[in-house]
Amino acid sequence: MEPILSIKNLKIEFDTFEGVSQVLDGIHLTLGKGDTLGLVGETGCGKSITAKAILGLLPIPPARIVSGEILFIGEDLLKKSKEEMKEIRGRQIAMVFQDPMTFLNPVFTIEEQLVDVILAHNKGSHSTIDRKQAIDKAIELLGEVRIPQPELRIKSYPHEFSGGMRQRVLIAMALSRSPQILIADEPTTALDVTIQAQILWLMNELVQRHGHSVLLISHDLGIVAKVCKRIAVMYAGNIVENCATAQLFKRPFHPYTQGLLNSILTFSKREGEAQGIKGMIPDLIRPPPGCRFHPRCLEAMRICEKEKPPFIEIEEGHRVSCHLFK
Repeated sequence: MEPILSIKNLKIEFDTFEGVSQVLDGIHLTLGKGDTLGLVGETGCGKSITAKAILGLLPIPPARIVSGEILFIGEDLLKKSKEEMKEIRGRQIAMVFQDPMTFLNPVFTIEEQLVDVILAHNKGSHSTIDRKQAIDKAIELLGEVRIPQPELRIKSYPHEFSGGMRQRVLIAMALSRSPQILIADEPTTALDVTIQAQILWLMNELVQRHGHSVLLISHDLGIVAKVCKRIAVMYAGNIVENCATAQLFKRPFHPYTQGLLNSILTFSKREGEAQGIKGMIPDLIRPPPGCRFHPRCLEAMRICEKEKPPFIEIEEGHRVSCHLFK
């Protein structure tokens, strides 16, 4: 599949009062045109930092990009100016955040906020629209994300919407300019299970209809499995495994991925069969040498304590970073 986004050897550090936190340790990630890629891992492993780096939203300082490239249609986003990134952000690469109440202003109606986004994205384009057309577009978008009576509900304030409906509004905002890439950062975290399923079904439908490329960030393998064709597993600032979703569940290779899958409760598992991963994620200010997972790994060897394993392809489309497969 032709790549639309390629991240190569991206290293990011944060200056903190306690020292330098090595948040991303040279990650490699590729998103194909029309592809849906899930980025999964424990809280604090660097998933959201990766998304913010793509969009140019890192707080610099204290963040510092040490090395790497983020290629979008062959152009390095890390070399773009702030003004150039403003043109790309929203128009070509859009993002859906995990907490809609944080990103919707409580004192403005949905109409005011959605219309302002539509007008901002059309400013300077060849096909400029007026406010009446923007309102019509906003109503159309709300209908597309399955908000009932959009011509009436558009006059509502965010607090008058449920959590699931607010998340639908954020999805409508993200899709208002038909971006080539949609990044969804934990889009169902604050929602109950039934609403989660509705949002995932909606995103899947919209992706298939419009052909967006999607990067879905989550800590929940079950959620990613419902939406994504491929999965990249992240641990402590490293991508440790990357393959098709079916491959990952059928034959996981990396010990961390195996641990994640073994920790999931399912109807087929008997009592006591689900097992967690012993230990804690490492301190990224003082990360362990070699493979960052080796202090928790049941398969660890001496080389794991000294050398970072290469990220190699062990079967077609299946890449792993582990000394067991060198």
